[in-house]
Amino acid sequence: MGILFFETESWEENYLRSKLGVIAAQVFFTHEKLNSDHSFENRSVEAISVFVGSQVDKTVLDQFPELKFLTTRSTGYDHIDLEECHRRNIIVATVPTYGENTVAEHAFGLLLSLSHKIYEGFNRIRETGTFSCEGLQGFDLKGKTLGVVGTGHIGRHVIRMAKGFEMEVIAYDPKPDQQYAAEAGFHYVSFSDLLSLSDVLTIHVPYIQATHHLINKGNIYTMKKGAVLINTSRGPIVETEALVEALTKGHLGGAGLDVLEEEGAARDERAFALYGHPSEAALKTALQNHVLFDLPNVIITPHNAFNTREALQRILDTTIENIKAFQSGMPKNTV
Repeated sequence: MGILFFETESWEENYLRSKLGVIAAQVFFTHEKLNSDHSFENRSVEAISVFVGSQVDKTVLDQFPELKFLTTRSTGYDHIDLEECHRRNIIVATVPTYGENTVAEHAFGLLLSLSHKIYEGFNRIRETGTFSCEGLQGFDLKGKTLGVVGTGHIGRHVIRMAKGFEMEVIAYDPKPDQQYAAEAGFHYVSFSDLLSLSDVLTIHVPYIQATHHLINKGNIYTMKKGAVLINTSRGPIVETEALVEALTKGHLGGAGLDVLEEEGAARDERAFALYGHPSEAALKTALQNHVLFDLPNVIITPHNAFNTREALQRILDTTIENIKAFQSGMPKNTV
């Protein structure tokens, strides 16, 4: 079997070559995206692997008459004409998860930076050389109530970590898993109760129509006074104007944000690492005009929660598993 990889970096090619040696296949690599504007050699391959920069439509599929398998190194697959692939009996596989613990760790990194004023302390020393602790009093996580919005893969990692900090955990999910809640030692509550009872609220749901401005002017003041909001999910889930107002008025105690509403709904996190932000200039301008940027009780990171060596490697490992499963006649992670 021949397989052609698109949009690969050098380290990815080296890693994939080292792992694919056990597969009886000719393996080809290119850093180029796959789309109708390019014509490629090796059209007789039976399998191709792409990332979100590629656009796999009918015209592209016509270039690969022997194609039987398409694996994308992403969770999303809106860059692939799935209906056309199915019509041609081409199996399509994805990477359904790869950064659950990674994003959960980042969420706690933001929270610890706020609760112990780590960045403020570091910045004080760096900028002024002052080692005074004045004004740097933080708060313990132990005994605080963590409210988790969404108990999927990432949310569950967050819950396990919170238990390590001896936090009380409550959660909201439109499809609660009561058996898991009993096993993990937390309980589900209504969304309104989650807002009012949580000392820390952390968001781990996808951005869909139902979650647009899930936190908004209408409910943000029902959150406990002094509560901290953590968002490592998608920016538009939180109404920015509502958040700025609640922070500047002192109702919320702080916010840790890896995502901002100005980003929109990113298709895939790794696209940021590979291609940069699609509207970086506009986002920078928005940030410069943003009150959030200057608030001392706000930590902002550049949509980087996913970006660890291990998480990116898991994408490749799952892709390799997808290829092996297809070769064995038992494809997995298919859509």
